[in-house]
Amino acid sequence: MSEWAPRRFYKDATVEEAEGGFIVHLDGRPLRTPGKAALVVPTRAIAEAMAGEWRAQEEKIDPRTMPFTRTANSAIDKVAPQHPEVADMLAEYGDSDLLCYRAESPAELVARQAAQWDPLLEWAAREMDARLEPRAGIMHAPQPEEALRVLAERTHGFSAFELAAFHDLVALTGSLVLGFAATGTLYPAEDLWALSRLDETFQAELWGEDEEAQEAAEIKRQAFLHAHRFFALCQAA
Repeated sequence: MSEWAPRRFYKDATVEEAEGGFIVHLDGRPLRTPGKAALVVPTRAIAEAMAGEWRAQEEKIDPRTMPFTRTANSAIDKVAPQHPEVADMLAEYGDSDLLCYRAESPAELVARQAAQWDPLLEWAAREMDARLEPRAGIMHAPQPEEALRVLAERTHGFSAFELAAFHDLVALTGSLVLGFAATGTLYPAEDLWALSRLDETFQAELWGEDEEAQEAAEIKRQAFLHAHRFFALCQAA
């Protein structure tokens, strides 16, 4: 069966101010979400990115090439109606954060994890007053309740649009700490992604690259970089 895709039905996409933010118009008609809500975003920067995606469509519309529009839709239709539940789900990553679960061997991997992950845990303790503790092995051990409380409060403080991006920053890395680090400017996004892939990189050095695994990892990397950009544009003037 051939794939069906809607044909482009408009000539231009423009950005207009709207109540509560900005909205993209297609030939004067405002965009709406799949849930039929007005697709109003908090900053002009996000709206311009969305408009660029709509202008770039050719004869047929391909939603796969429209990540800003997809994330904005998710923020309005999915995250906003259940903001507390989404925030709780993401905050739970703190109790099983990737950066806290360390290998017991080989020594080279143990040393690499300590050298590259410890500075992020120190950053979280210093900047967010949330000290998470590393553990050897894969058995779960609860993190300090006060640290988890602080991280949960910060997570709940995000807007629906920020939380939509934060979801991918955390879920794609498996780390609440890396997710928070990606919301700032201290660490480059590519470096944070590389930190989340430390174990996989080490295994590839030992046994060689797997082409399918590389392709899957690249898809996730692109999604992480998009989420990083979307979060930044949520705070753009």
